[in-house]
Amino acid sequence: MGLPSIIHIRRRNPSEQASDSSAGKISSLSPAQTEKAEDRPYVSSPTEPTTPGSGTTTGAGGLTKTQLKRGTRVRRGFALSASFAYLLSFIFLVLVLIGNTYPRPVLSEIYFFKLDLADIIPTSVPNASLINSIAQSIGLHDFYQVGLWNFCEGYQGGVGITFCSRPQTLYWFNPVEILMSELLSGATIALPTQVVTILDVLRITSNIMFGFFLTACVLCFVMVFVSPLATSSRWASLPLALFACIASTLVGAACIVGSVISFAFKYAATAQSDLNIRAYVGVRMFVFMWLAAGFAFYGFVVHAGMGCCCVSKRDLRTGRKQVRVPRKGREDQQRQVLEGTT
Repeated sequence: MGLPSIIHIRRRNPSEQASDSSAGKISSLSPAQTEKAEDRPYVSSPTEPTTPGSGTTTGAGGLTKTQLKRGTRVRRGFALSASFAYLLSFIFLVLVLIGNTYPRPVLSEIYFFKLDLADIIPTSVPNASLINSIAQSIGLHDFYQVGLWNFCEGYQGGVGITFCSRPQTLYWFNPVEILMSELLSGATIALPTQVVTILDVLRITSNIMFGFFLTACVLCFVMVFVSPLATSSRWASLPLALFACIASTLVGAACIVGSVISFAFKYAATAQSDLNIRAYVGVRMFVFMWLAAGFAFYGFVVHAGMGCCCVSKRDLRTGRKQVRVPRKGREDQQRQVLEGTT
């Protein structure tokens, strides 16, 4: 009589067999094959389920919001940096616009150039001090400084600015008109044709500079809010790059015109050997406007680069680019693929 069997053979679950076989397949891979498999990008399939309670939902193309953020983090970083650059450019342009508008401690130090007429008659001329005193007594001020909207005048010796003209659009500084109205009590003088031509050129260039600065300030303010839209697709970067190019060109052109006018006044004032006129260029105004131009140019470069570089959300949704996941995620994906083939 045979003995009853005391050994019970345990039947293995098919799922355990599949997991063991998949583990054996993974372990049987050579190091080179394993490394190659780990470097493969992860592509989320449209039927990939989402984790309940994870806070992510599956969007177009089967990608979750987390995967879209991970895949476009470089592009999003550049877009946010461009937005911040336009914010700084807007702040500096506002300082340029409000400079020298009122006799305030900070605003009065922001100007394009300053003419010093305290001792307009050289000391080599007989009775120079008397003539200078007479000139001041009849209305000539010690200095005149020019901003984008108006000019201010005042006296030295601790007095400071005593008057600022009313801000007006398309303002341009006409020194001949100011001297006639203050020094000669509104008398008219026949000016040479060459002087009239120079004043016309000064008026046109000043109006161009005013329009460029004002338009660029508005564009930079708008670009602060629309720059993050470049993360959606590369096609969205094209109109943004166009507006960024316009803003950068306007700021740069306005800075060049302002610099030329300021240095031209300085050269023309110091070139008069018969008069003791000194001219100074406003350092703060130049720093503010060229910083604004630099940040606007950076924003243009970023938007132009995103038109051909960096992965966008549309690239991920259409499958042109693929989302890469960390090492642990790759191993889980490889295990699921091997289990599905068994």
